[in-house]
Amino acid sequence: MGNKRKSKDQDDVKETTPKKAKVENQNITPDKSLQKETKEQQENVSNGTTAAKDFNFKICSWNVAGLRAWFKKNGLNHLKEDGADVVCLQETKCLENELPGEVASLGKGKKIIGDNKAGYHMYWNNGEKKGYSGVALWSKTKPIKVTNGLGIEEHDNEGRLITAEYEKFYLITSYVPNSGKKLIRLDYRREWNTAVKDYMKKLEEKKPVIFCGDLNVAHHEIDIANPKSNKRNAGFTVEERDDFTQLLSEGYFDSFRHLNPEKVGAYTYWTYMANARAKNVGWRLDYFVMSNKLKDNLSNSEIRSDVTGSDHCPIVLTLDI
Repeated sequence: MGNKRKSKDQDDVKETTPKKAKVENQNITPDKSLQKETKEQQENVSNGTTAAKDFNFKICSWNVAGLRAWFKKNGLNHLKEDGADVVCLQETKCLENELPGEVASLGKGKKIIGDNKAGYHMYWNNGEKKGYSGVALWSKTKPIKVTNGLGIEEHDNEGRLITAEYEKFYLITSYVPNSGKKLIRLDYRREWNTAVKDYMKKLEEKKPVIFCGDLNVAHHEIDIANPKSNKRNAGFTVEERDDFTQLLSEGYFDSFRHLNPEKVGAYTYWTYMANARAKNVGWRLDYFVMSNKLKDNLSNSEIRSDVTGSDHCPIVLTLDI
């Protein structure tokens, strides 16, 4: 989908060592299901940083926890520097007519960004409730087709999903519903999970699917700092984790865990309370889930934990496709 770009050599990749904190899973043994990788892949893992192939397509996903607040925290600067081909944002909480001017100026034909003189085609899906939820997809190349929602009324009023069709794959970005305090939305969340799985299955019949965003689940104990105390909290219930396992069993894989099966302390979300980010007491809630058909196209799947601007950090997928 373009000229190949060199991946950073392992020595050039910044590796952040979390500060010591009293967390429950310091000595967690990774699930055996996460260790079924080839010898070559295992050898590529050095201090948690995977040696990556060259790539020609980059996707960045980031829950910005309110686009206007994120902008004030200089979150946009990272996106400009990174120059991803596609940017997926979740929890934007912002209507298009409320965008900061510098964000709006990145729209197609308005301003040069990175090495692309044409800017981004910008697509937005906002919820009916103002200041709540919302997702966006920005693409340097105009997708063949862009669709908002699942086509199911009960699931499409909160602005949680956008699908972009490209020549060789579908890209879905989503802000998956949180099950809420005391799990008041767990039943609804599970209905959503089923609806998304069925939706992806239909798309997969035509082209491979990449599903990214804040998926609001820490899949395994290795994906959360304090597993024991969170087993009945939203995002780590058995039901949510089993649903995610079921999704992967339909012909998908978790790109980060595929490359980093034993890496601990790899999180994408930290509460603002109790200095959690500095202590690296977090959750891995953000993912690039990929069709097994695209496994050979995977270059790298990264967590940019050193990038601030939100209570989530960006994640980046690179492909040779």
